[in-house]
Amino acid sequence: MEAVILAGGLGTRLRSVVTNLPKPMAPIRGTPFLAILLDKLDAAGFAMVTMAVGYRYEMIMDYFGESYKSLKLQYSIEKEPLGTGGAIRLALEQTISPNVFVVNGDTHLELNYQSMLAAHLYSNASITIAVRVVADVSRYGSLDIHHGRISGFLEKGKSGSGTINGGIYLISRKLFENYDLPPIFSFETDFLMRNVVDLQPLSFQSQGSFIDIGIPEDYIRAQHQLALPTK
Repeated sequence: MEAVILAGGLGTRLRSVVTNLPKPMAPIRGTPFLAILLDKLDAAGFAMVTMAVGYRYEMIMDYFGESYKSLKLQYSIEKEPLGTGGAIRLALEQTISPNVFVVNGDTHLELNYQSMLAAHLYSNASITIAVRVVADVSRYGSLDIHHGRISGFLEKGKSGSGTINGGIYLISRKLFENYDLPPIFSFETDFLMRNVVDLQPLSFQSQGSFIDIGIPEDYIRAQHQLALPTK
């Protein structure tokens, strides 16, 4: 298995508690959040990870180098911000697997990657999205799902329980080939939401723990919730 991690975030909303660091390098009890994500991928049997980096990317490269445990690491460097979609498209140029996981560098979701891959291949999907039921969807927005396929993305702000995008995707390397996309675009709003009817993304349900460190309150919660990598 092969993955791209979106690790170019500025972490603007975290500046009050984390300064001068790329968001995925925010420390969890002294360990970069990114190391926790890599630890999960290593344990799941991944072989290669491409880091899609931008803001202060040298810090990430200097810390991790070309390998982490059994993972081979490579870097896709944005010379200017490309949005999540542009960053994924650039990183895919360095991948070799026909299907590649894409992992948000500020989100942690306990997930059975092997089962997600099996479901993706069985359904012949071009994209599968890991989803999670949460008690309050107001911060994330929720999903409309019918017969296992995502049919719509609902706006943020509405409260109550529901199913959200868990921040892990499995996509075909050729996903963008038939779409006319600008150099800079958001994967979520400019691509997924606009093309959801055509894409019919497969949903893959996870019951595992979920946390997004994008705001100070959840970043502080992560200090207690997340297990640190093993040596």
